[in-house]
Amino acid sequence: MKVNLRIPTNLNDVTLAQYQEFAKLETKLDETNDTAIQLKIIEIFCKVPEVVVRNMKATDIAEICEIINNMFDTEHQMINRFKLDGKEYGFIPQLDDMSFGEYMDLDTFIGDNDNLHRAVNVLFRPIEHKRGNRYTIKDYNPDTSEDAKEFPLGVVLGAIVFFYSLGKDLSMVMLNSLDKKNEKALAQHLISQQSGDGLIPSMQSLTEILQDLKISLN
Repeated sequence: MKVNLRIPTNLNDVTLAQYQEFAKLETKLDETNDTAIQLKIIEIFCKVPEVVVRNMKATDIAEICEIINNMFDTEHQMINRFKLDGKEYGFIPQLDDMSFGEYMDLDTFIGDNDNLHRAVNVLFRPIEHKRGNRYTIKDYNPDTSEDAKEFPLGVVLGAIVFFYSLGKDLSMVMLNSLDKKNEKALAQHLISQQSGDGLIPSMQSLTEILQDLKISLN
């Protein structure tokens, strides 16, 4: 069967929504069933119906999966600005200007694949004004989080790796920038996250999923 499909070769050819869809299925799939995993990889990342994938040549399936595997097997680079649907988005310019609510949403959702777009919505927002390499972004609006599902995956993963590399430094930035009332609330939040649900454990969980994806394609 002859099939025309678009094979992504760069993580920015994939949306966060596609990653979330696969991550949700990945936990339900039998890890020993490589063919089921390969089917879903092509269905989701190449945007073709399952019935079409089932009628493709087995050799083509293996070749396409290898291409997608290589796409994930890259270092994630931090990208400060990108354009989507005619709108330019920018990474939050000043971490120490982050509000308590922004930090709470970021730390709460960054390790939750189903709600990762809500964390990304904190990090990237439409640019309002720019001059050279400097810019300002719109105020944080939790109601626009659905838009983040269409953000390029490469941009998203680069930002997450960046925050993972900050580790506890991010917490200290927030503690130093908040007033006493919010400082106490943040400290309590950080203590409650030490059981394994905080920023660093969340990133480790995401990394494990990416590693599992590469292993399953071998």
